[in-house]
Amino acid sequence: MHINLSMRDIETVLVLGRTLNFRQSADQLHLSQSALSTQIRRIEDDLGVKLFDRTTRTVRLTVAGEVFLRQAVVLRNVFRDALDAIAGAASGARGRVAVAALPSLAATLLPPVLMKYHLAHPEVELKVYDTLSGAAFDLVRSGEVDFALTAADPQQADLQYDPMMSDRFVLLIPIDHRLARAKGPIRWADTIDYPHVSMTHPSSVRQYSEWAFLQNKIRFQPLFEAEHLSTIAAMVECGFGVAALPQIAAAIVGHRRIVKRLLTAPLTKRSIGLVTARSRTLSPTAAALLATLQDYLSPKGGIVSDR
Repeated sequence: MHINLSMRDIETVLVLGRTLNFRQSADQLHLSQSALSTQIRRIEDDLGVKLFDRTTRTVRLTVAGEVFLRQAVVLRNVFRDALDAIAGAASGARGRVAVAALPSLAATLLPPVLMKYHLAHPEVELKVYDTLSGAAFDLVRSGEVDFALTAADPQQADLQYDPMMSDRFVLLIPIDHRLARAKGPIRWADTIDYPHVSMTHPSSVRQYSEWAFLQNKIRFQPLFEAEHLSTIAAMVECGFGVAALPQIAAAIVGHRRIVKRLLTAPLTKRSIGLVTARSRTLSPTAAALLATLQDYLSPKGGIVSDR
């Protein structure tokens, strides 16, 4: 059975079911009584069942009509909710936003941005993936996140990368280490004789560290490796060695027995930017979050490591 009813048809049945009066219903629907009668007959023919028993004096709902009326209320509410949801998504007031970010950014930059956005858009669902660069690019590519905040990677040329800030590298040193006595910046080459604790491949931190040492014609070979910043910081504090980290990442290290010094020669800056899919337009909710992020960065000049 093929049934072709519109929301206008459903609304018509609801009005007549409520008034049980053709004249009143026709007035409310801005129809003539004959046009209303024709529409009701067409609806009943389409359904294959009578919804109303009518005489010259009375109009009554049939059993089928009572069932239809209950379901019609549900259908109307669902339809209105759908329209409200679409309108909310189109305006950026409702919906869902998913973002991927480097763990250091997820722990420092994003929370105040997300809170400001949440206060302005309380009905938008927020989801954050704190992950390394490679996984962040994959999440954008698959559509699981709207955009990512991560380090640049020329190998991901199929995605759009727009730089937003830069992040200088510092050296984490145990407080009683010989290098901790230095008052100013430390050269990369001056650290090579000491054990290094480094992030594992394929992290952007590891790639930048290897590049910095190559500029000094030195092959970087860390003695210890770890995946998480907290582990690296704890190992440095215990005296396993020193660790080169971006300043954003180093900012979340709360260990008291660690000294931080700027690394130079070369002065290494990691580019952090926005990663989006070239073929997809950001939803209004995602675009609003991005605008909040840009507004947050703008007064600070967009250079997180120089704050």
